[in-house]
Amino acid sequence: MTDLAAIPLTRIDGAGDSLANHEGKVLLVVNVASKCGLTPQYEGLEKLYNAYKDKGFEVLGFPANDFGAQEPGSHEEIMEFCSLNYGVSFPLFAKADVTGEGKQPLYAALIEAQPEKVGPAEEFREKLKGFGMTPTQDPEVLWNFEKFLIARDGSVAGRFAPGVEPGAPELVGAIESELAK
Repeated sequence: MTDLAAIPLTRIDGAGDSLANHEGKVLLVVNVASKCGLTPQYEGLEKLYNAYKDKGFEVLGFPANDFGAQEPGSHEEIMEFCSLNYGVSFPLFAKADVTGEGKQPLYAALIEAQPEKVGPAEEFREKLKGFGMTPTQDPEVLWNFEKFLIARDGSVAGRFAPGVEPGAPELVGAIESELAK
């Protein structure tokens, strides 16, 4: 099992980071995109972040262009879009793949640690097929806005399908449960 905290990461502004710098916090790692039908989830993610950040919670956004080329912008364009349209103040990271052979090491480790998703993954997969899209197969990340919950100890505490909204009871409950530990 890979130590998630040891994997080097790059912030969207080019600064180095790792999950070790977020040690002791409950983290929600989300692959995000600016041109997706789920993009309005940015608003809910920002609300979650603001509601729980003082209790040791962070949302970490990882832009990815893996699905339907729905994150085509440069780092500067992504930052501007997120700031202007959704007031995003949680950390964003450099755009990188979250699926396939070239997926970033963090996502490879997250998928290995938690191959099962909570939420309507199969229904979402069928909806994508109806739009002429070719969805991934489990255990790969299904689409934009899939969510991994990381406990304070650095273990993966949960994984939520893209259709699970940031305010969904199952996600909020899992976050609150981890924050209580």
